[in-house]
Amino acid sequence: MTFDSLWLALAMFLIFEGLGPALFPNKWKQYLAELSNQPSKNLRIIGITLILMGWFLFLFMRS
Repeated sequence: MTFDSLWLALAMFLIFEGLGPALFPNKWKQYLAELSNQPSKNLRIIGITLILMGWFLFLFMRS
């Protein structure tokens, strides 16, 4: 893996993260408001789940 691959991954991440607020700003605000009302335990579970999904996808794509 080269630094070019890491920059490409970061670029893709930024593109996907920007799609929600750019295309659906009102829904995005509602989503964030709803998310901020969630208990910390739920947010932690969501975060861990996303990390594991990303890690497995990374391992799958690497092989």
